[in-house]
Amino acid sequence: MIEPERLKIVIVGHVDHGKSTLIGRLFYDTDSLPQGKVESIRAACEAEGMDFEYAFLLDALLEEQEQNITIDTTQIPFRTEKRNYVIIDAPGHKEFLKNMITGAASADAAILLIDAHEGVQEQSRRHGYLLSLLGIKQVIVAVNKMDLVDFKEEVFQKIQKEYSEFLAKLGVSPRYFIPVSAKHGHNIIKLSAEMAWYQGPVILNALDSFEQPAPSTDQPLRLMVQDIYRFDKRRIVAGRIESGTLKVGDELVFWPDRKRSRVKSIEAWGAKKSPTESKAGESVAITLTEQIFVERGQLASHLKEGPVEAREFKANLFWLHNEPLKLNTPHTLRLATQEVEARIIKIARVIDSSTLEEVKEARYEIGKNEVAEVIVRARRPLAFDNIDRFPTTARFVIQQGSRIGGGGIIHDADYNKEMDSQGVTSANITWTVGKVTREDRAERLGHQGAVIWLTGLSGSGKSTLAVALENSLHRRGMTSYILDGDNLRHGLCSDLGFSAEDRAENIRRAGELAKMMAEAGLIVVTSLISPFAKDRQRVREICHAAGVVFAEVYVNAPLEVCEQRDPRQLYRKARAGEIKGFTGIDSPYEAPQKPDLEIKTGEISLQESLDQLLELVVNLSHSDAPLKAEEAAPGTNI
Repeated sequence: MIEPERLKIVIVGHVDHGKSTLIGRLFYDTDSLPQGKVESIRAACEAEGMDFEYAFLLDALLEEQEQNITIDTTQIPFRTEKRNYVIIDAPGHKEFLKNMITGAASADAAILLIDAHEGVQEQSRRHGYLLSLLGIKQVIVAVNKMDLVDFKEEVFQKIQKEYSEFLAKLGVSPRYFIPVSAKHGHNIIKLSAEMAWYQGPVILNALDSFEQPAPSTDQPLRLMVQDIYRFDKRRIVAGRIESGTLKVGDELVFWPDRKRSRVKSIEAWGAKKSPTESKAGESVAITLTEQIFVERGQLASHLKEGPVEAREFKANLFWLHNEPLKLNTPHTLRLATQEVEARIIKIARVIDSSTLEEVKEARYEIGKNEVAEVIVRARRPLAFDNIDRFPTTARFVIQQGSRIGGGGIIHDADYNKEMDSQGVTSANITWTVGKVTREDRAERLGHQGAVIWLTGLSGSGKSTLAVALENSLHRRGMTSYILDGDNLRHGLCSDLGFSAEDRAENIRRAGELAKMMAEAGLIVVTSLISPFAKDRQRVREICHAAGVVFAEVYVNAPLEVCEQRDPRQLYRKARAGEIKGFTGIDSPYEAPQKPDLEIKTGEISLQESLDQLLELVVNLSHSDAPLKAEEAAPGTNI
């Protein structure tokens, strides 16, 4: 069954700032309540000797009426003449912040309440920050209980100024600031005569002015695999379509691993005729033409516009658990139906979510109620999206012990378009995860692995520098290895020629090999002309997706200098027409536009070139290995 498109609104605010009252008022004023509901609650109030409050209209849970607080996030359908809504009531108690995040994580828009009498509170700031962190752009700030401040414009203006300045630091600009009195119905569905100084939209009109997210059926396909069933000798893949449309005959890619197959059938229990198409919002069961290995946690897409597949990603993370989230400590990460061991490997920034003050000192853990910019590394590849593309597959939670300790959103991941058109077509191929982690290897070796990609014309000095660098690293006790282009052509790539396609494949293989060796902890120094920027970028993406440090080093020497050196007489042969398609002569070389390091070997000495390269590598590998022979006699080992 397809769920109708609705705008999801989260209503947040400090405790007792009037969230439930606002929701109840909206229900009442728009006649959205079941017939007799108001009367029954009035009668209950009279029986209990209590005054009727609009907040009671929301209190469907008995615990709420007993405790007079909201204890969990509830979702309530709501409708205006324009469209349907789902209102998410998020509790405001500090200890219930997790529930607020749970609700806000699925919201398209937000109303943030501030009590006009109490003003901006700590939780008001925290809620504002978390809304921005979760990527909610459509925000109304409702200054409530204006009746308690005699509807004074200056009170509203003061709060608006203070909170606007706070949100501006976050790069957030609310669509509206609206003075309201939810209890008395001022500026909820019609303008208040008591606040004639305000002529902006009322709450209802402001909500209706928000943009509806694009229908998920029009977005690229995302099918989350929930389970595999064997029935009547068939393997049935069951899951939920989060976005897009799936049809019989579609070719699907299952991420991670990128295994491909086609949809053979869409199963429907008891149906006389099986459907040929399913859309976002439906839970489906499908069979495939090829029996590839598919399991719970995988994410299916069409061949184009697939998700990101990577072991490492940047994220904004909030932490709510009493125990701090420590750097390099394994935890369980859950993303959609995926579950994997992961750890925070870098804490770039930590911010107090109430004051927005950045913690100055270096941090090795994230405390309760702190927000951080981090890099997360998983033990095996994950499939995900950036928050600005597909929020559902960009949000994750981290488990601390048996409880969810916090969560976050993913951003700035690279979508590798080249991967979209590829895929693992062989059956029964799975990713094997060893017990020795990359951190274990780094601890043993004293440094982390990395790929140092030397690119430049033939004769520019790549091989000479690579040999000198390997020698220097070895004397420092650092484990390294050279991947030379000619060496690879003797074995791994001996079946390849020098066409554009073969050159691209040569670089891809070299890049994949370098990545795996770096994962094993080695500092891999490549020496390949690798003339095309696209191929080098592809290797960078392969390494980044695996969380491997990659640095492109442009070994730059003018063509005339390279020709003068011509150590293997290749330029002479190319000029004589004995070699066709030689880079720099009759085949182009695309110099890096933004290399991580450029070494002008035509202008500086070999020792100076090596010093520059060595400094880069030592910094990237985070080695604290001491200088040995190099310090005593620099350059003697070149």
